[in-house]
Amino acid sequence: MSSDAENERSDAEAGRPEPDAKTPELDADRETQDAPNYDDHFDAIVVGAGLAGSAAALTMADRGLEVLLIERGSSPGAKNVFGGVLYTPTIRELTDFESAPLERYVSERRFSMLSHDDETAVSLRPGEWHEEPHNDSYTVLRGDFDEWFAEQAVEKGTTLVTETTVTGLVREGGRIVGVETDRPDGAIRAPYVVLAEGGNSLVSEGADLKSTEARENVAVGVKEVLEFPDNDEAIEDRFRLLDDAGASYHYFGEGAVGDAFGGGFVYTNEDTISVGVAYRIEDAVAAEQSPEDTLNAFKTHPAVAPLVRDARTVEYAAKTIPEGGAESVPELVHDGAAIVGDAAGLVLNNGVHLEGTNMAVESGYQAGRAIAEATQAGRTDAGALAAYPEALENSFVMQNLEHYDWLMAKAEADRDLLFERLPRAFADAGTQYFRMDRTPKGVHEASAKRTVLDAVGGWIGAAKLAFRYRKVVT
Repeated sequence: MSSDAENERSDAEAGRPEPDAKTPELDADRETQDAPNYDDHFDAIVVGAGLAGSAAALTMADRGLEVLLIERGSSPGAKNVFGGVLYTPTIRELTDFESAPLERYVSERRFSMLSHDDETAVSLRPGEWHEEPHNDSYTVLRGDFDEWFAEQAVEKGTTLVTETTVTGLVREGGRIVGVETDRPDGAIRAPYVVLAEGGNSLVSEGADLKSTEARENVAVGVKEVLEFPDNDEAIEDRFRLLDDAGASYHYFGEGAVGDAFGGGFVYTNEDTISVGVAYRIEDAVAAEQSPEDTLNAFKTHPAVAPLVRDARTVEYAAKTIPEGGAESVPELVHDGAAIVGDAAGLVLNNGVHLEGTNMAVESGYQAGRAIAEATQAGRTDAGALAAYPEALENSFVMQNLEHYDWLMAKAEADRDLLFERLPRAFADAGTQYFRMDRTPKGVHEASAKRTVLDAVGGWIGAAKLAFRYRKVVT
């Protein structure tokens, strides 16, 4: 709140107790309580203590709002899964970033096309990435990082409640005025609710705030965290790393996820690696291709097996990933509520750019700002929260989603070419181009060129392919 007068006005309008009437439990302890009475004490309730939820809570608390952050896990991050790379520009602005629990900074990005037995790769190692702030790209473990990020919100005054599941929303005259929970006291009321429940957004869908996404627009992701118990130098040696530098390897093609539309990844942590695959649920169902089998096959590929040799699994996790793009983003604000992060479909995955963490944090930040402004105006209607979707539309979040919205549809239409024929063709062309025999190099070059052209349908096919994907470079 911006002033004592506004605090008193808002408390009176919402029917909340005066500051000196707070319950003894809340004055004595801002941490989780067994059964305190939170009803109408808070300005806002945030559902989910992931990146988007904690960003929203931190932003609102920093502006003087009383915020309740509800997490169903035993701690923030306990239920959260992602590949392993966190993009941190907004987090750096919101927190004392020096204390963040980071694993490694990303010093190399590698992209590989895999056939069944071959790899054709491009690796990027810019010298600038070794310098602060390391392109704001770090590997993290979500259990550690999300707990730290939620603590930043708590230090600003947010009340964190864990092991509590939100089961629905409370409405009054069409306006959302709180949440239903599995706690003994059930409903908790507040003027604003931020839904940061992740891709499996049952509360938002159950309240008709968004529709259930078609399964062709949803991917399943599985990953393992692996350690090397008998080799302390395995990560540095196998990924050619020094000190805190790390690597981000991305793979696509039939050698990565079989006949599915998706890819695999390997990320280096401080003393473990994260290995996983992500592909569309539609393909998992149609091809009867289980995530576990797909991941195991990926780990045995000749390009991946040497990286994971003699490793031991210490964690296995799975999640759903929204991939519908800009067209699948729901209405972000409603009377008394805002939707952020994965729940809002804010994920960019086009094979080259794999982003979601930065979009989640940015959306939570912008939603928190909008709610703080609406609180000062004494309004809870969707129109008062319109600053959130407007800010998102003008930010990198929606601009990136809209810029690449066409790419996924094109790639799906060309999936056989991009994920099967081209990886095989590039592997064969490389074999021919660098073949050592008594044949002149010109013959090898011509053979390699012909192999690639045959895969794309000759010069005309190559021209058509370049035209279809011209937006990648224009």
